[in-house]
Amino acid sequence: MFSRLGRFVVKQPWLVIGVWLIAIIAVVATAPKLTATTDQSDFLPSHYESIQAMELQQKAFPNSNTPAALIVFERTDGAPLTDSDVATVQAAAGKLDDLHLKDVLKVQAAPAADNRSIQIAAVAMTKVTSQGDTKQTDAVKALRTALKDQTNGTDLKAGVTGAAAQQLDQQESGNNALAIIGIATIALILILLLVIFRSPVIAFLPIIVIGVVSLGVNGLIAMVSKAFDLKVDSSVQSLLIVVLFGVGTDYILFLMFRYRERLRAGEDPKTAMVSAVTRVGEAISSAAAAVIIAFGALMLSTLGMFRSLGPALAIAVAVALLAGLTLVPAIVSLLGTKVFWPSKAWKQEPTGARFASVGAALGKRPGVFAVASGGVLLALGIVAFGFNPTFDLSSSSTSDTSESTVYSKELLKGEPAGTTQPSQVYLRTDGAELTAEQLTAYRQALTGVSGVGQVSEPKLSTDKSVAEYQVTLNDTPESDAALATIKGPLRDTAHSAAPPGSTAVVGGMTSVFVDFKAAMNRDYSVVFPVAAVLIMLVLGLLLRSLVAPWYLIASVFLGFAATLGAAVLVFQHIQGNSGLIFTLPLIMYLFVVALGTDYNILMVARLREEAREGHDPHKAAAEAVKHTGPTIAAAGLILAGTFASMMLAGNTALSQMGFAISVGIGIAAFVMAMFFTPSVTALIGRRAWWPGHGGDADPAISLEKQDWDDPRWSQPDSARR
Repeated sequence: MFSRLGRFVVKQPWLVIGVWLIAIIAVVATAPKLTATTDQSDFLPSHYESIQAMELQQKAFPNSNTPAALIVFERTDGAPLTDSDVATVQAAAGKLDDLHLKDVLKVQAAPAADNRSIQIAAVAMTKVTSQGDTKQTDAVKALRTALKDQTNGTDLKAGVTGAAAQQLDQQESGNNALAIIGIATIALILILLLVIFRSPVIAFLPIIVIGVVSLGVNGLIAMVSKAFDLKVDSSVQSLLIVVLFGVGTDYILFLMFRYRERLRAGEDPKTAMVSAVTRVGEAISSAAAAVIIAFGALMLSTLGMFRSLGPALAIAVAVALLAGLTLVPAIVSLLGTKVFWPSKAWKQEPTGARFASVGAALGKRPGVFAVASGGVLLALGIVAFGFNPTFDLSSSSTSDTSESTVYSKELLKGEPAGTTQPSQVYLRTDGAELTAEQLTAYRQALTGVSGVGQVSEPKLSTDKSVAEYQVTLNDTPESDAALATIKGPLRDTAHSAAPPGSTAVVGGMTSVFVDFKAAMNRDYSVVFPVAAVLIMLVLGLLLRSLVAPWYLIASVFLGFAATLGAAVLVFQHIQGNSGLIFTLPLIMYLFVVALGTDYNILMVARLREEAREGHDPHKAAAEAVKHTGPTIAAAGLILAGTFASMMLAGNTALSQMGFAISVGIGIAAFVMAMFFTPSVTALIGRRAWWPGHGGDADPAISLEKQDWDDPRWSQPDSARR
């Protein structure tokens, strides 16, 4: 199949390029805009309590205006507020309210904190009604501008924090991160490809090809998201950049290394390209299939953010694969050996023997390499048991200097930590009116819960059958302590203290995080095993073996554990953070498990190829490392480097993702695929290919001796034997 594909592409390069351009233009012209949401509640199913509370609030209090933002005032010298300062704050809030800024419904100052360190003003805003709605974030921009005029010439300083302000700062930080990641990724790919191939043509080839292809990818994702009503998380565009450029460059590298190898073997450029597509086509298609399956398995997640992220990234990988097998060969077949210009190094084998010597050592002592590499993975994997998820999205998704982050910390000087995002408790009956005695007793019960700082007077619905209590926790809304308060004593008390004939639900962002945690624990037990089974099936079909898939998938998941352990070691133990961003294990799964399988497949496919050429298992391992080692090293270095660029984004969430994924790719390439897989395969010997005949010599005709016009190229493998 791949030999036929290679022949067609090489014979009809302009047709292939033309079809690609027409398809991309058509998709871009017809696709809707790809928009993302930062509202985590968009991703939870309706049976969770936090979502039930949100739905009840929308029905019972459709015009409820919980403060979307908070203005925090304090003295510039850090001293307690004076009576004059308090009067100035009251006047400033009144003037801001009188401005009637667009989508700002009310600005109202609260009394100064008991210790007079700060004073806040609550800001009610027009509700956000749809994904991508910018009413509140635009209002925050206008409010911040107007606020400067109110503090100029006074002894006060002020800033805007709260949910809407945090969302604005997250968006701005995300846009900056996107630009940084894009520039760093492209620069890294250019530099590394220039070093590897010493040719600006090859260096710019993946940048141009993937850059054009990405336009079509975004359009396809937007189409699929709209067709199936998928909620796209705000991080998807950052991930798309590194997936497209990282994975796409990997597939191009696999092809170009084999193309150069065939040229050095004496084949003419067209024959060499057909040979390259034929020889790496099955390997990279299987690798891409494993990645697509791993991403696709996320559709089994209960969380909408992962159900949409999986298909989005699967589409990106599928398009990158298709481009690597058709568009790139078409372009290179037109350029011929000019693709290596001005370097002449492609004409002869490199003099360096690093991978040859490593391969020879591994072939002689596979047991030593297996124990050493496996020991490294196991040691780091043990550290992973200390993983603690954190839900601090507001500060981890923005820089420490953003206004919302700075003033959310200043808020803690005088108010309970949960003031920025209070929780809500809704008490409801089947239609009967709630009495004053019931409301008072219920409020007292909530006030007595450990971890609760304040409970507001109840607000009643029009028919007095639903009461809303604003509950301010003593801890920041995303902290472990706040989650424990909601999950345990607050929900327990809210349910048990409800008067006869009534029920209660607890809502708010902390409640959403509690349900997120429960949903993710469920997803771990479903998505990971399903993905493992499906990837094993791909490996079994590729290798025609029932043995190899077991130790290959075991090595991949051992690499996953080692990666998580490395992240825990650096961020929790060395840097002293309370935990890692809660989505990190699933994000790591996306890339370390899926892409780690890529490198394993590339190495084991070469192992099988060397075995089929008549080499014994030890010699096959040595030859596989010698020939495939440089490809995996280059691809791993580029892919790890592209993800490492996320660490330049300036916020904790992307830094943790960038570190973990880049380390995971490094482990997958330089520990797992380079040493562990070939050494274990050498130890198992020909039994690794049972019940197939991957370890037996293949009498098929030698590709090196075939002219690309030989009619046997168009025949199936069975007909060429």
